[in-house]
Amino acid sequence: MSEAPEANRLDRPVDPHRDHVLGPDKPELTLVEYGSYACPYCRAANDEIAKLRDHFGDRLRYVFRQRPITGSDIARRAADIAESAPDEPTFWQAHVTLMTRSTTLAEADLDAVSGLMGDGEAQGGDRAFARGHDRVEADIASAKASGVRVTPTFFINGRRYDGPWDESSLSEAMLGSLGHRVHSAAVDFASWAPSTGLLLLLMSILAVVVVNSPLGPGFEAFWHAPLGLEFADARFRMSLLHWVNDGLLTIFFLLVGLEIKREFTVGRLANLKSAAFPIAAAIGGMAVPAALYALLIPSGPWSNGWGVPMATDTAFAIALIVMLGKRVPVELRVFLTAASIVDDIGAIIVVAIFYSGDLQWSYLAGAVGIVGLLALLNRWGVYRAMPYALLGLALWACVHAGGLHATLAGVLLALFIPTRPPPNLNALMAQANAVLTSESAHGHEVLRHGPSATALRALDAIHDRLESPADRMLRAIEPWSSYVVLPIFALANAGVALSLGMFGGREALVAAIAAGLVIGKPIGFVVVPALAVWAGVAIKPAAYSWRQLLGAGALAGIGFTMSLFIAGQAFAVADDFAAAKIAVFCASILAACIGVALLWRPLVSAPVEVAVDAAVAAGHSELKPDAGTTTR
Repeated sequence: MSEAPEANRLDRPVDPHRDHVLGPDKPELTLVEYGSYACPYCRAANDEIAKLRDHFGDRLRYVFRQRPITGSDIARRAADIAESAPDEPTFWQAHVTLMTRSTTLAEADLDAVSGLMGDGEAQGGDRAFARGHDRVEADIASAKASGVRVTPTFFINGRRYDGPWDESSLSEAMLGSLGHRVHSAAVDFASWAPSTGLLLLLMSILAVVVVNSPLGPGFEAFWHAPLGLEFADARFRMSLLHWVNDGLLTIFFLLVGLEIKREFTVGRLANLKSAAFPIAAAIGGMAVPAALYALLIPSGPWSNGWGVPMATDTAFAIALIVMLGKRVPVELRVFLTAASIVDDIGAIIVVAIFYSGDLQWSYLAGAVGIVGLLALLNRWGVYRAMPYALLGLALWACVHAGGLHATLAGVLLALFIPTRPPPNLNALMAQANAVLTSESAHGHEVLRHGPSATALRALDAIHDRLESPADRMLRAIEPWSSYVVLPIFALANAGVALSLGMFGGREALVAAIAAGLVIGKPIGFVVVPALAVWAGVAIKPAAYSWRQLLGAGALAGIGFTMSLFIAGQAFAVADDFAAAKIAVFCASILAACIGVALLWRPLVSAPVEVAVDAAVAAGHSELKPDAGTTTR
């Protein structure tokens, strides 16, 4: 559910005619720095770059590109003056002067560099300065396109380096140690927006292939093998499949709960007026598929499966929207993400109320008591994770024993993970600089090998204050949820034996689930929001059309993760569950194809869509004469 990651590749290849280059034309290693002469960290890194050039010699090509500190007049003037140099030797002489002449960039440094330009600047006059100004503008644009946010930012062989700036760390990254290569490959894969959906798809295909191979019986037996804890006469045991669905999946529900909390506090759903449109779409996307399923299967052993077509797999839907690129406006991705959050809330409520077992009130009373303790910890301002983690484990056990689905403990825990007011970054930076300055003064003392324990504790406290516990936990568990929990869930649950008679008279069940996902979702995503706009309780953004909204609704018909989860709770008979899995797979593929087809054509003026907007606005104005009309 996260936003598309920022760029981490160099947007413009190194060009000796446009860039300032030190080193060979065809090097083994290329280090590009985006820096500012007014940045103290660039000045500190300058010494490390000199060490790297000494270490690697002709193997290394170093490139400097300008990225003056935003809002600093002297930083911009220094960059303009340096870039107006008549030749490369003069530029590098000016560069070293600006980086090293004084502790902090000052007017005297600019005067000294201007003197270095000599006759070349005098003869070039305004043309030289204009040329330098244009080069700085080009570098700033390149920095933005490359995802540069701070100075200095380094790129090693075209890939952004986010590690420490000391010589040994940069050298290790350049030499490409095994650890660094594995880390880089993992970061690259995670930075690719469709990676989560692709991994889920691969695990699902693998599960189907293995189940239908000679390894199938052993594979099924593996997931049903018992696993548990035993102490004296006490025993707690579940199958490995239940540990995945009831235990491991709690991490996913914890992530969902944290994202719900964030969206309703500081996110897209914090403002009711802006949230009304995606909320209406999510409600329609849940109600219409459930109603359509109930209409097709009014009674009988399958009637409990109405919750299966309600769910949306955000990972797949957002991945497809990102892959469509500029064909789809960013606002539509924001809309679908917000609607998915509301969809998750609906799925959680449905599981809690309709897909739980027999309730054990004594254990549920214990769960209520633990929730009360969590609320007290939150109220008392306890920001350490350990008390919440221990109470979370106890809450999981009580919820599981109480008959509710154990994964709901993750959502309840998330609601009480504390947030904090935004940190005062200036104060924290001043404190960190004071600590580091004090430690550096003792750096050359005899029998001193590093920062003191007191300084390290102070730096740890500063680091902890940069994020609230809720944000830190969200950032920490999101990759585990996306790249470990959900793939394992797909591997354990997606396998189904394929055969000519696999439906076994369950065609009606398959049709009801497919109709809910493929037909009900897009209808609900368009009709209910249109009614909300018509009634004046929501406003449709102008950035996307009704056709594109229909396409997003079709993508919301990709059920998968939560649909499989609810199907596992709704259908106790294995053959019913297998038919439901086939229905979810086929319907999700069809929904994806329909959604991509609807979104493939970029937004253009369309008389039909304009007429729809006009009709909605006209109906609204007839009912509410004082209200304003909406636009597409």
